[in-house]
Amino acid sequence: MTGGEIGGGDRRVGPMVLTVTLNAALDVTYRVPTLVPGATHRVTEVAEQAGGKGVNVARVLRALGAPVIATGLAGGAGGARLRSLLAEEGVREAFVPIAAESRRTVVVAEPDAATGLWEPGPTVTPDEWTAFRSRFADLVRGAEVVVLSGSLPPGVPVDAYRALIEAAREAGARTMLDSSGEALRHGLTAGPDLVKPNAEELAGLLGRALSRPAEAVGAVRALKARTVVASFGPEGLLAVTERGSWHALLPHPVAGNPTGAGDACAAALAHGMIHHRPWPERLADAVALSAAAVRAPVAGRVDLSDYRRLRRDVTIKEL
Repeated sequence: MTGGEIGGGDRRVGPMVLTVTLNAALDVTYRVPTLVPGATHRVTEVAEQAGGKGVNVARVLRALGAPVIATGLAGGAGGARLRSLLAEEGVREAFVPIAAESRRTVVVAEPDAATGLWEPGPTVTPDEWTAFRSRFADLVRGAEVVVLSGSLPPGVPVDAYRALIEAAREAGARTMLDSSGEALRHGLTAGPDLVKPNAEELAGLLGRALSRPAEAVGAVRALKARTVVASFGPEGLLAVTERGSWHALLPHPVAGNPTGAGDACAAALAHGMIHHRPWPERLADAVALSAAAVRAPVAGRVDLSDYRRLRRDVTIKEL
């Protein structure tokens, strides 16, 4: 919908997005009035859902009406529960089973803040990694865009994203990489179509901190990606593309649970990729969906009516 916001609930067949979550998790959110270290708390609400960055991306894409399949690695009772929860939500999944137990991620959410507790990931065997690569090769043939998100569990090669990006390119799919550390560095060597670091991850890549988006344009162009969309938290998003550079932000901060906000941003960018939306519109969608995710009570979900209200306030400046 050129010139306007993204719709929701549209189930028309269109270009498919494949999301990859190699370190998937069962997300548990505890809501408390106030978190006090060392104290006993009465939890007011508990929410459980399938989690991991790529799973959150798939969930938001489905809410936007985009055809999407979530794949990755899942094992044990936690992995079975994760897959069952996705089926209940109507999110198509093609996870590859592993023997080890999938991790849990716990968020203790206050009204205006959140504390995360991330378990280590399961150990993946060489045979399980080979099985995933074979499954990925089948799935990627039907995808226009592949979103590769999150950390790598033990046993998965540090250059896993490089190998998957190269396989996606051979299949004719475009790729988005949203990771950190060595997994991000190795993935960048394959030249993904879009890389989405936050300010801390960008500083790690560049070897220096960049506090404001406008300062980062020249340095970002040195990264091996056709497009870089960097998140600076309350300072908004910086997009450096082959067609120009833009800075997009909301004029006011948004309070809430930031867990999953980056995944909502990635979903908006993937949606823009498959529909070839102009960059200013993609960024407006990404900023508004990220803010809507912050305001949502559970990580990885968005209220589309909230998104539409926020989108009207996004300002975009060409750099």
